[in-house]
Order: sequence, then C-alpha cells, then structure tokens
Amino acid sequence: MLSKLKKIQIQLSGQLPGPEAQMKMAPVFRGDFSIQLPRQKAAVLVLLFSEADRLNTVLIKRTEYKGPHSGQISLPGGKSEPGDPDISATSLRETAEETGINVSEINMIGRLTTLEIHSSNFEVHPFVGYLENKPVFNPDPKEVDYLIETDLSVLMDEKIRKTKTITTGNYAVEVPYYDYKGNHIWGATAMILSEFIEVLKRAGLK
Repeated sequence: MLSKLKKIQIQLSGQLPGPEAQMKMAPVFRGDFSIQLPRQKAAVLVLLFSEADRLNTVLIKRTEYKGPHSGQISLPGGKSEPGDPDISATSLRETAEETGINVSEINMIGRLTTLEIHSSNFEVHPFVGYLENKPVFNPDPKEVDYLIETDLSVLMDEKIRKTKTITTGNYAVEVPYYDYKGNHIWGATAMILSEFIEVLKRAGLK
C-alpha cells in the first residue's frame, strides 16, 4: 500500500497532467461567459485511505439548497474563509465540517491543477491527502445527503464514463460524467477526478 502511495506522491510532485486531462470531463457549454466576476477561492480534498489492502476515496452527495451545486456529487471542500491560514487549510477545514472526520492525522501528499469554474466564478484548488486507516465518518446532515466511498480502481474503469445532454437555464450542455452506482459525477468534480485518474495511470495503478 505504501509503495502505491509513494508512486502517487512522486507523480503529484512532478509535471501534472493539467488542463488537458481536466478537459476530458469538461461540460461543453453553449453560452456567453465573457463577462467575468472576481473569482472566489475554494479548495477540495481527494482523501485517500487504506481499507482491506485497497486505496479508497470518498465523495459527498450534497443536500438540496438554493445554490449552483445543489444536490451534486462533489469532493469534500468549499469556500476559503478569512480565518484559514492558507488554501490547503481550507480543504481540511471543509472536509472536517462536511464529513465529521478527524483531519489532524491526514498527511497531505500533493495537489492537482487549479481549476477555474466560469459559471460560478470559483477558483478551485484541489489537494490530495492520505489516512493510513479508514476514518470514522459523521457527515453533517445540513450539508451532506450521503457519502460515497469507492475503490480507486472503480473510478479508473472506462465503463463508468458516459455522456448526456442537459439544459440549464438557457444553455444546452453536453456533459461527460462518471456513473457510479447511479450517482452522476460531473462538472468540476469530474474534471478534477479526470486529472487524478491520469496521475494514477502514470503511477502504474490499475
């Protein structure tokens, strides 16, 4: 397990796959986003943990609310706050708040490429952290409908990558997504995972 983790860490410390890997899962918006507002900084965490000789990760199904990410599947994370020492701390604070885990033992092993979300004017900083054992989850019911735990090998399976067309507002959107047991993972989360999956491939994981 540690050898797998070391290989991932080596890839994260080198030249990242970057936007080319992210764009494989980018929705194709047909609209005008030429008018931009100031970006809000946010951070998410790809949390890795060992379970039964496998490397797993966790995503969250957000509750329904009046906002752009209502009900979506996402990585733990959220907006930066003035009290956060840095953007990495944002990812840990938000992960603790949303999943209820003890983040003090998380070993941050790297980061992925920063992603700009034009539709909601967020600048998202993805980090990767590792826990030696599966954490005890206690998700916040106000923010999290349920958790999705999965083996990394499942995310790497090309069979779960699909495409659909949706209408949002006045825009028709061609959306690639990961279909995990009926959960549709798309948008920024899918783009971040797409780059991370490329990192896993470079590390020789299957």
